[in-house]
Amino acid sequence: MILILAKVIIGIVALLHIYFLWLEMFAWTTKAKKVFRTFPEELFEPTKTLAANQGLYNGFLAAGLIWSLIIPDPVWQTYVAFFFLGCVAVAGVYGALTASKKIFTVQGLPAILGIILLLVHQFL
Repeated sequence: MILILAKVIIGIVALLHIYFLWLEMFAWTTKAKKVFRTFPEELFEPTKTLAANQGLYNGFLAAGLIWSLIIPDPVWQTYVAFFFLGCVAVAGVYGALTASKKIFTVQGLPAILGIILLLVHQFL
């Protein structure tokens, strides 16, 4: 049961990063303005390429998390999930320290929850 919950969390984190990819790569000058309200509106257009680059990295995180869900070997599945959840957690902590505390809640906390669930599953 704990493993299923961990996989659901991994899926949610992956979906969040697919959303971030879309927002930053394809909707930066439209929908992103509603999400990033504290970002000055006049900077969206000049930072479009930077945001797309950041979106691409979010896509890599999502791909790794999805990959972790389909690896047939349970040991490697767990290792890959730990790695990518760890990357997301570090990004969430860094984002909270440098940009907005909300980043930790949206990005870091779900990843840490996934890590905790995987650890509980490992040791039960």
